[in-house]
Amino acid sequence: MDQTLPWLSPSNDFAFGFRQLNGNDDFFLLAIWYYKIPDRDIVWCANGGNPALRGSKVELTADRGLVLKDPQGTELWKSDFGAGRVAYGVMNDTCNFVLVNINSESQAVWESFSYPTDTLLPTQAMEIEGILSSRKSATKFFQGRFQFRLLSDGNAVLNPINLPSKYAYDAYYISGTRDDANSSNSGFQVVFDESVGSGICGFNNFCKLKNDQRPTCECPPGYSLLDPDDKYGSCKPDFIQGCEEDGQSPPEDLYTTVEIPNTVWPTSDYELFKPYSQADCRKSCLQDCLCVVAVSRGDGRCFKKKLPLSNGREDSTVISMAFLKVRKANATLQNPRCLPPKTEKNQDNLIVVLSVLLDGSVIVIFILSGLSCLGSFLDHKKDTENHQQERSMGMNLRFLTYKELEDATNGFNEELGRGSFSIVYKGVIETGSTAPIAVAVKKLDRLVKDGNDEFKTEVKVIGQTHHKNLIRLLGYCNEGQNRLLVYEFLSNGSLASLLFGDLKPSWHQRTQIAMGIGKGLLYLHDECSTQIIHCDIKPQNILLDGSYNARISDFGLAKILMLNQTHTETNIRGTKGYVAPEWLRSTPITVKVDVYSFGVMLLEIISCRRSVNIEIGENDREILTYWAYDCFLGGTLDALVEDDPEALSDRKRLERYVMIALWCIQEDPSLRPSMKKVMLMLEEIVQVTVPPCPCPFNSMIS
Repeated sequence: MDQTLPWLSPSNDFAFGFRQLNGNDDFFLLAIWYYKIPDRDIVWCANGGNPALRGSKVELTADRGLVLKDPQGTELWKSDFGAGRVAYGVMNDTCNFVLVNINSESQAVWESFSYPTDTLLPTQAMEIEGILSSRKSATKFFQGRFQFRLLSDGNAVLNPINLPSKYAYDAYYISGTRDDANSSNSGFQVVFDESVGSGICGFNNFCKLKNDQRPTCECPPGYSLLDPDDKYGSCKPDFIQGCEEDGQSPPEDLYTTVEIPNTVWPTSDYELFKPYSQADCRKSCLQDCLCVVAVSRGDGRCFKKKLPLSNGREDSTVISMAFLKVRKANATLQNPRCLPPKTEKNQDNLIVVLSVLLDGSVIVIFILSGLSCLGSFLDHKKDTENHQQERSMGMNLRFLTYKELEDATNGFNEELGRGSFSIVYKGVIETGSTAPIAVAVKKLDRLVKDGNDEFKTEVKVIGQTHHKNLIRLLGYCNEGQNRLLVYEFLSNGSLASLLFGDLKPSWHQRTQIAMGIGKGLLYLHDECSTQIIHCDIKPQNILLDGSYNARISDFGLAKILMLNQTHTETNIRGTKGYVAPEWLRSTPITVKVDVYSFGVMLLEIISCRRSVNIEIGENDREILTYWAYDCFLGGTLDALVEDDPEALSDRKRLERYVMIALWCIQEDPSLRPSMKKVMLMLEEIVQVTVPPCPCPFNSMIS
């Protein structure tokens, strides 16, 4: 049988044969599929889901059953069976392909039902120790990350597995159908619809059906989308919650609960109580600083859940009440370091004058006219004071007018790049005593609410930071609504252009760049006078000078910490793919968010691959962090640096760098090393131990 007509069942409902893959004329899958329906869904496949080349064939033999061979005659797969010989094969209307025993037509020596891949069909029995494996994607039939198994004790379990080692992690679903060996039960039945990961909707989100019966994703009350443009993405709490923060006030003063009927988040459980009333369930969550939602089921069970919530859905068939904990509108965190704002003396005097003179309409007109003049005077005075203050921010910085920068950039003509709130232009500035110098002018294009504060922070702090691996600020402009920053121009562009371009940089060059970035971050975290969290470390924010030395840029997102602080609370910052998990939980943000981003970027530097790439068509490689751990665990680091003999010849350094990156991207911030320790490990001063799995499975399994 070659790539010709398939072998049909008597009713023509099912077919066995070669299926062309994704419209590719060169690859075919030996499979069984629904033949009559338009989608022709595949329900079974041979050879582990690996396709065969055009010209391959499958033979039916008496001694070996089905044998799949490639065009050169090399055996790719065969149907394994023990004793017996094959008389003939049958494609049944049950969708079971059977090889009949030559000595007894009522016996099968092999059948596809005994070797399921990712689908169970009506009348198909799951054998003890049988396994269903997910496919990698809708169009990739290789083994995926999840298994469904029927254990010898009768329990059905779901496991995430590690690829390529195929090691099974602890089960995240157990059916609870264990049965004694002496029981007369003939089998087990379990119905489930839970999954792992974020689900169709993102983390902290839930799926519900609209009136037209189409699904939509919705953030719970008190939560909002992490990315407003991605309605199916993850949601973040709009308030701070944490055991340390909440310890100063009774929980009833800080929080209330919102009732959400018939809505569940199947994973993220960390505690189960039974029997428990709805009132007790609600109270238990309210008084537990770790709990974000408690789900009271109709059978008296109470599930307490922690962030991040996943696989949320509204299900009318589930009798439950979810008690979602949200901060009260008037509840604020007690902070002894925060003082009430000072009252302006001039403002007090103005209020007194107004209270005395409001008796006469003529005087009112006089007052209004006076206020107008006073306002103009105060605005002028404020602008003058601001300019004086800004000029004193950095003695080495040059203050430039907007007109000067407009001329320097030829009317903001040549754009170098843009970010979420700025556009960068190339320009040339006259220095007077020396030759003109090329500069990069960053124009704050879209001022957010705290844009002015960010600008002042950047001018003040960057003007005082000096390190060979940081971009140098030369000057600034702050006229009216115009705020611009003037940096040195670096000729070799960004690290992103170098890593993901057509020509791969050398292994030596990549390791030197990684060291430079690490040194720059160490300076920001530990060595400059004011500790800085960058919050948006990514290849696009690493610039390269003429010698390809790395320079960290874009401090507009940096958050400044005073010496007596250990964390900062801010809005979601950073870029998808590099954002640490704690951003999703609204927990305190520390320098460890930069360590996480550095770890992701270190893997990109090692492999010259983007952290997230859904266009490559290989599901196991789409998320670089997961794939890198799979390669490390399976001893296949060669795949990370394929076609790079220089990196392969430096295997000791390669393995060390991968292990350091995996430590940096641990989900728990406390497990991540500081940048100081990262540098010690990169320089081989400190030994690197074997890292645990950075994937979030551990938190969900709990």
